Amino acid sequence: MDMKLELVVVPVADVDRAKAFYAERAGFRLDVDFSAGEDFRVVQLTPPGSACSIALMKNKETAGSVQGLHLVVADIEAVRAELTGRGVEVSEVFHHEAGGPVPGHDAEERDYANFASFSDPDGNGWLLQQIRRGGEA
Repeated sequence: MDMKLELVVVPVADVDRAKAFYAERAGFRLDVDFSAGEDFRVVQLTPPGSACSIALMKNKETAGSVQGLHLVVADIEAVRAELTGRGVEVSEVFHHEAGGPVPGHDAEERDYANFASFSDPDGNGWLLQQIRRGGEA
């Protein structure tokens, strides 16, 4: 039995501001922007190359509460440069050792080891995680 995660709801205070951030700065594809009256709006966006999308949900009480969403990338430096070039504040690359996060790349450049982080305007937190899968770059 297949079970595919295809949509994650991201709570935001201002849907238009979040839509602009994800579409214009983060480079996500806008799939749907549908309204049915003042109280119902669906804005769905998809990261480049992803099978999973996000849906922006207006909820001021929980805006910024989603943390740790991972965007898997083959070249973390290239994606970081593209995002910063679009105006996204992205952390420097870091990796984890026994004492916690450490600045810089993993010395062995292992898959699953290098990260960078950014947040949307509401504080929802994202991680870039480098996985080359068989040497892809």
